[in-house]
Amino acid sequence: MKLGLQVPFFTWPGGPAKLGETFGRIAQDAEAAGLESLWVMDHFFQIRGVGPKELDMLEGYTTLGYAAALTKRIKLGTMVTGITYRYPGLLIKTVTTLDVLSAGRAYFGVGAAWNEEEHNGLGVPYPPLKQRFQMLEETLQMAQQMWSENNGPFEGEHLHLGETLNVPNTLQEPHPPILIGGTGEEKTFRLIAKYGDACNIFARDPDFVRQKYAVLQQRCEEIGRPYSEIEKTTLSSILMTKDGQRPAGIQAPEWIQAMTPQQVIEHFHQLAEAGTDHGIFNAPGVEAPDFFELWTQEVIPAVEKLVPAGR
Repeated sequence: MKLGLQVPFFTWPGGPAKLGETFGRIAQDAEAAGLESLWVMDHFFQIRGVGPKELDMLEGYTTLGYAAALTKRIKLGTMVTGITYRYPGLLIKTVTTLDVLSAGRAYFGVGAAWNEEEHNGLGVPYPPLKQRFQMLEETLQMAQQMWSENNGPFEGEHLHLGETLNVPNTLQEPHPPILIGGTGEEKTFRLIAKYGDACNIFARDPDFVRQKYAVLQQRCEEIGRPYSEIEKTTLSSILMTKDGQRPAGIQAPEWIQAMTPQQVIEHFHQLAEAGTDHGIFNAPGVEAPDFFELWTQEVIPAVEKLVPAGR
């Protein structure tokens, strides 16, 4: 089982003046710890459930480009980019650039978008949900064309490109893995089955994850696609301490319960039994210089031995 780190929180000691230094160290430490991937949110404001909207939030692809320059192996992606945030053709160009400059380490994380407040705040159009899903599918089709040898126009119902020229193209072949975020069983899962290379499910509990995978497998069977082609990823929020006690003063939502290393290992073991290939987690306290010690000593070696169900 592979492990990845998502960083959704950037309000750290030292403030903005130290933010680049701290994030750069986190990226390098995550790679040195042997993690498979590094992810950031793609939002304009901090989101509910993580903190007040006034807290620090970095632009996603600038942040990943910075991480790419400081690392050599770890894969990089947004968890995930709302389709409304950038002109789709420029978004695909941006992902392509990240893939080239990182020597082939980019994921294309994308979804239908949801946070209306941040759209209104920065003047970004926020179409109705049905149109956003239509735009998402057209963007996936556009990406396939831009990542091919077809430089001709693209004509969708909502999106129109006069020329899909994309040079240099991606280093990964045929293209960076497409991770489609969301758990909607009708619209989102049908898009994953048709266009996706990976899904991401919130790891609320193993039964929830298992049920979602079962529906995704059904969607794949409906169009004749092998379910095994989809990389199954989950997103967990983990507060780990040696004794499983919540530290005083920790900047973490109350709903995140503290766990011991053995409890964390068991958490990922249950996800692997459900069929998860790639367990992605975020963690309060990741900015601490010694954060990865407990992970490298006790958790990562054990989780790497887990074999996901169906593999």
